[in-house]
Amino acid sequence: MNNLFNVKGKTAIITGASSGLGKHFAKTLSKAGANLIICARRMQNLEDLKKELEGEVHVLPLDVASEESVLNFFSEVQNLIGSADILINNAGTSDPKKFKDLDEESWKYVLETNLNGCYRVAKNFTDALLREKKPGSIINIASILGLRVGLNLTSYATAKAGLVQLTKSMALELARSNIRVNAIAPGYILTEINEDFFATEEGQSYIKNIPMNRLGLESDLDGILLLLCSDASSFMTGSIIPVDGGHLINPL
Repeated sequence: MNNLFNVKGKTAIITGASSGLGKHFAKTLSKAGANLIICARRMQNLEDLKKELEGEVHVLPLDVASEESVLNFFSEVQNLIGSADILINNAGTSDPKKFKDLDEESWKYVLETNLNGCYRVAKNFTDALLREKKPGSIINIASILGLRVGLNLTSYATAKAGLVQLTKSMALELARSNIRVNAIAPGYILTEINEDFFATEEGQSYIKNIPMNRLGLESDLDGILLLLCSDASSFMTGSIIPVDGGHLINPL
């Protein structure tokens, strides 16, 4: 049982690792013994994070919204290690606006990162595994807003809903190649990015709608992350797993 969630010796790519959940995921997997490739646009943040991590850690630049950047990134991964075992497809962004105030630039900005970017990274990661005939695990970071909607988040919710369907489609087609594809759908998780908002009166009103009456902590995602990264989930693929304090089961 002690080895059930073992990730020692496996290499994980974590996109959007310069802050927020990506940064926390890197720390969690590092403590669990995984080797890491941490990537994002903000290189100094990644270099600072590397000092806090254990084991083998590679730092690479990556802008998931750029096809050229993604291709260059995987070329460098190929040169370094060949292919990784795990992908944490975490990079994302948001631009909260009412639908009536949305413009083309804002819409494309969110969709390009949260959906197209996840596709690009997952496709190149999958191609590398198929070339080497290796098994692998892809964990897409979706959101409960991909399953239900919230105010002023049309582009974000649409992108995350697309990511949910992308996860299921990939899982179906890649199952026979022993590549598992699952998604974590967090609810409201307290991070360094949103802590100021949740301290406001408006932020506190969001918390009151959570059945468990609290925000999630980054550590609340550790168990599901290690489950999906390890062989403990060897018979799981196409699963969309909410971690939300019961938010999705709120009565209408």
